Amino acid sequence: MTLRKTPTAFLGSAASAAVLALTLLAPAPSLAARIRTPPIRTTTTPTTTTPTTTTPTTTTPTPTTTTTTTTPTTTTTTTPTTTTSTATSTTCGSESLPAKPGGGQWACSFDDEFNATTGDASTLNTSWWTPTVTATSGYFTGSLPYPVCYVNSPNNISVSGGALHLTVRETTTPYNCGGYPTYFTGGMVTSVNSLNQTYGRFEVSALLPQSTAEGLQETLWLYPKTLAYGAWPASGEVDFSEFYSEYSSLDVPYIHYNYNSATTNPATNTNVVTAYCPISLTQYNAYAVTWEPGSFTITINGNVCLIDNYQADGGLSGAQPFNQPMFMALTQALGAAGSDQFTQGVTQLPATTSIKYVRAWK
Repeated sequence: MTLRKTPTAFLGSAASAAVLALTLLAPAPSLAARIRTPPIRTTTTPTTTTPTTTTPTTTTPTPTTTTTTTTPTTTTTTTPTTTTSTATSTTCGSESLPAKPGGGQWACSFDDEFNATTGDASTLNTSWWTPTVTATSGYFTGSLPYPVCYVNSPNNISVSGGALHLTVRETTTPYNCGGYPTYFTGGMVTSVNSLNQTYGRFEVSALLPQSTAEGLQETLWLYPKTLAYGAWPASGEVDFSEFYSEYSSLDVPYIHYNYNSATTNPATNTNVVTAYCPISLTQYNAYAVTWEPGSFTITINGNVCLIDNYQADGGLSGAQPFNQPMFMALTQALGAAGSDQFTQGVTQLPATTSIKYVRAWK
């Protein structure tokens, strides 16, 4: 997620004592910077996924994404369990995958359908999901003077109608968020205390906020449990779905790591870190990433959006830095500084991302 979030205490109250310090990171690349180079995948996206809203013209948006978001490390002294909602099986939910690219069968490692089949039709299963809480973690998104305070509240995190709902909303009175006041609260959950996996396939079916006005952002992403190769982005991050409401006909995934931009080669998919892929805002879309040593393939509704055969620099080689366990994070946010930033009286609130299922295979 590029607002900049860079994770703080995803760890929740049970492990918050392990968070010893907050580290302010450099801003992530701006959306404007992305637009200068990424390929637009058109041949792999069928017309059935063409968005109902007008696709942006060739005039590229020019937002910046400088924020004041704080960001602690994610190193913890606790070892998470691997509690999942399914026994080992080739099927997650009702979905069976074909053979792995290199041969062999996928095994379901995590499955939450947010309904009676996984036992959580009306309440978040907190043995699988850890709500992010700003007051104990220091984590927020957006930009001053409109920071989003993440809270564990049914107003922001709820389960009903076969889906998890993550909502950002404006409060009528100032909300004391761990010592600073704000009028904005948000919902975010992670699998940091249940699923941390190296390689595999991760898939989320999501319905995004039904808004084309500027100021909203949604991200479905993977982040390392431990920053083994240094502070962001050296240890990597995979935003396999990223949505900006001002550009609501597009999904803009982004893979973060240190690399030499001169080595980017779309012909071989080398260090191709982002793309613009059409989506339909009015339906649930299945966002997935297949993670192999040295490669990520991101798809939307089964259609290829982005392939990155990554080659990190900074002294790294082979599959580094993406050779370590990562957890899933699901975030509803406000946009940061730039043309997609929150604008009072323009951005439509409350805004909700609904998640129909989360599945992982290994």
